[in-house]
Amino acid sequence: MKLVLLSGGSGKRLWPLSNDTRSKQFLKVLEGQESNNQSMVQRVWGQLETVGLSDSAVIATSKMQRDMIHSQLGTNVPLIIEPERRDTFPAIALAASYLYSVENTSLDEVVSVLPVDPYVDDIFFDRVRELESVLEESDADLALMGVTPTYPSSKYGYIVPQEKSNKEYFKVGRFTEKPSEEKAQSLIEMDALWNCGVFAFRLSYILDILKEKGLSTNYEELSLSYNQLPKISFDYEVVENANHIVALPYKGYWKDLGTWNTLTEEMATNQIGKGILSEDNVNTHLVNELDIPVTVIGAKDLVVAASPDGILVADKASSPRIKEYIGGITQPPMYEERIWGWSRVLDYAKYEDGPEMVTKRICIHAGKNSSYHYHNLRDEVWTIVKGEGELALDDHLTRVKAGDTIHLPAGRKHGIKALTDMEFIEVQSGVTITEEDFTRLYFTWEEVLENFQASKSKMISY
Repeated sequence: MKLVLLSGGSGKRLWPLSNDTRSKQFLKVLEGQESNNQSMVQRVWGQLETVGLSDSAVIATSKMQRDMIHSQLGTNVPLIIEPERRDTFPAIALAASYLYSVENTSLDEVVSVLPVDPYVDDIFFDRVRELESVLEESDADLALMGVTPTYPSSKYGYIVPQEKSNKEYFKVGRFTEKPSEEKAQSLIEMDALWNCGVFAFRLSYILDILKEKGLSTNYEELSLSYNQLPKISFDYEVVENANHIVALPYKGYWKDLGTWNTLTEEMATNQIGKGILSEDNVNTHLVNELDIPVTVIGAKDLVVAASPDGILVADKASSPRIKEYIGGITQPPMYEERIWGWSRVLDYAKYEDGPEMVTKRICIHAGKNSSYHYHNLRDEVWTIVKGEGELALDDHLTRVKAGDTIHLPAGRKHGIKALTDMEFIEVQSGVTITEEDFTRLYFTWEEVLENFQASKSKMISY
């Protein structure tokens, strides 16, 4: 069996901590080992390692989340990078083409797809493994796994049996999306399951669908034509058109931590970051990523979350409504985790005569490095405020330390490696400041050093 973990979405119901690059699965608020907090994706990947499934797993994600995954799980985790975000059907189609044409996976191999962030016990993944035998025994097009409901919830979709079954699994009759609690109760009496987004199929089944649509099954070719794939969910494009679907119940612990009220129920502590929670607070949580303290006094059932992207103060029961109010916020992410450290936007300004200016505080962890790159449209000035590093500048290497200032006009090639934990203030200025104005020359520091050595040898030979 192969596992495809889907990592996408912006998780706006957990604003302001989540954004386009750091969605909910990357928030380090859960209890981990050795008193360190961990994220949902770290927890799930650790569980896959525990049950022996990590070697069979790949993560399908966007370019915007690549660095975040590498930062939290390491660079050896296999990733399938979507050229752009298009929904779950294109993502799964690309993953299928990768397994087939890159990993040479057999057409008869069973592929299981699941979200990257379920909050479950380890036995959940043992149950996922059983989808392979269910699919083979039933000869179904798709085998789904659903959660046995513990109460009549209106928050989840339901998988409804065609009829009562004496087998461990049942044939699916229909799906019902987020019914009323009264309707949900009647569905539970019919042995319906919560749809937790887990399903399995034979690799050939998806590849045949691609062929029917005139799409390539070759990973490289499909990547190049990715923008031509229909922007549609797997449920609408595949599940609704399948002739034979079965479902396997899971009776263990499962929770969707997609809102502040559910996430705070599983958080490691009531307070993360600077601040004070008075003793008379009741069921109140504070998550503060700012450098200034936040004090909460005499509150009940509140979540207070503060980050460079904004501040939220909400009643926990009402917190899922956050999406209704932040739709008009169009600013780019103010905080990003990268494979080498993190960056935080301190200020943004656009002047009447056209120029823009962005000020960031950037941290590079000891032993890590930025890529060696240049920009065409903006100038940069770096002021080192902490630590020491090695600066690569137009094929020259030099040491830098706290107090140094570096001027980087547009077109000047540059990169930096931290010898100790390092922080600097970066001021970007130009008529147009965009993340697309970035030309990477070398990714690793070894490549930088090899290029410099080659350049010196070439000069000596003259």
